[in-house]
Amino acid sequence: MSLYTIADLHLSLGTDKPMDIFAGWQNYVDKIVENWNYFITDEDTVVIAGDISWAMKLEECYEDFKFLNSLPGTKIILKGNHDYWFSTKAKVDNYLEENGFNTIKMLFNNSFEYGDYLICGTRGWINEPGEKVDKTIINREAGRLTLSIESGIASGKEPIVFLHYPPVYAQTYCTEILDVLYKYNVKRCFYGHLHGASCKNSVNGLKDGIEYQLVSCDFTQFNPVKVL
Repeated sequence: MSLYTIADLHLSLGTDKPMDIFAGWQNYVDKIVENWNYFITDEDTVVIAGDISWAMKLEECYEDFKFLNSLPGTKIILKGNHDYWFSTKAKVDNYLEENGFNTIKMLFNNSFEYGDYLICGTRGWINEPGEKVDKTIINREAGRLTLSIESGIASGKEPIVFLHYPPVYAQTYCTEILDVLYKYNVKRCFYGHLHGASCKNSVNGLKDGIEYQLVSCDFTQFNPVKVL
C-alpha cells in the first residue's frame, strides 16, 4: 500500500479539448494508462493535484471520471485553475456517488488520514510577474488550506500538503500560503500547474525547511510520483 501523486491530467474524453497538439503531450492518455498500471495497484492511493478535466460543467465530466474510476487505486482529487466544472464539494460528492465513481474522493476544505500522515490541500494561488495581486483569492485559498489542515490536526498526524499552484516559483512567493505551511510545520509539499519551459524555474528540493516537488504530468513524463 503506497501513496502517489500526479497533477494536470487535463483529460478531455468527453469534450473537444485535445492536449495532443502540445509538444510532449502526444498520446498522453495512453501514457497515463500505461504508467499508472505499471506503478499503481488497487491498494494504493493517488492524489491528483488539480486540472483534472477540461469539462466546463460537472455533467460533462462523465467520461473523464469514468476513465479515472477505472484506473487502479483510490484517487483523491483537488481543484486546479482549469477545473471549471467544480462548483461545490457537495455537488461533486453527490455526482460521484450517483454515477458509481466510488474510487474518487474530493479534497476541498477537508483532509484524509493515511497511516501516520494527513493528506491536506487546496488549489492555492500565485501571481504571475507584473500581475495585479488579488488578495481576496489569496486569502481565501490560505483559509481553505488552513481548514484542510485543521480538519485533521487533532489526529496528531503529520500533514503533507498538495497544491495546484506552486507556493514559490523562481523569485515569486505566495507568502499567505507559505505562512500556513510554516505555521503547521509542513515538511513536504507537492504541486502542479507548471508546464514546458516554465518548469525550469520550478522549485524541487529543500527550501526553507520544506521539501517541494513539481508533479505536473509532462514534467514527470506522465509517471505517478511516490510520496510514501
